[in-house]
Amino acid sequence: MAQFFTVHPDNPQARLLKQAVELLKQGEILAVPTDSSYALVCHLDDKGAADQLRRIRGVDDKHHLTLLCRDLRELANYARVDNLQFRTIKQATPGAFTFILEATKEVPRRLSHPQRKTIGLRVPDHKVLQALLSLHGAPLLAATLIMPGEDLPLNDPQDIRKRLERLVGGVIDAGACAMAPTTVVDMSGEVPEILRQGQGDPALIGL
Repeated sequence: MAQFFTVHPDNPQARLLKQAVELLKQGEILAVPTDSSYALVCHLDDKGAADQLRRIRGVDDKHHLTLLCRDLRELANYARVDNLQFRTIKQATPGAFTFILEATKEVPRRLSHPQRKTIGLRVPDHKVLQALLSLHGAPLLAATLIMPGEDLPLNDPQDIRKRLERLVGGVIDAGACAMAPTTVVDMSGEVPEILRQGQGDPALIGL
């Protein structure tokens, strides 16, 4: 049965988030709010949790999972970013964008795209998620909470609890999120390419 944490959206209770972090350390998956939609997250280095996250989503190893980072400095540890890419990303960070970038050796090989060696990275603009990342002290592996066969992400924490209570370790309820996933921008080629139009406005990065 999933634990349910109801937190204030602007001033989340650290006591509750610390309990959620303990679940992550134990290999559990959490459903968490973001500045786009709810997402599934787990510990970066836990293969079993990452495999379970993929099973819940119904995706294979060719589906880009995302590393949620606290800031751009942390992002640069996990992706190869040149000066132009950095300036572009900075214009939309933090925010509802996922950037596909070449992974560094800090990213476990099993998490990057098997052929392209790329990974999705983002810096979310959500106080609860940022507080969770800070307490966790490292990036979290994430995927938008879209169930197999569905088009829209889950948005209501009570609905998430009912549908996933036997599949995840915890649900963080900070109220409803947007109904759109992130805007995904592939930065691994010669020019940036929008792979998915979502919550983030491409005009922020000149696209």
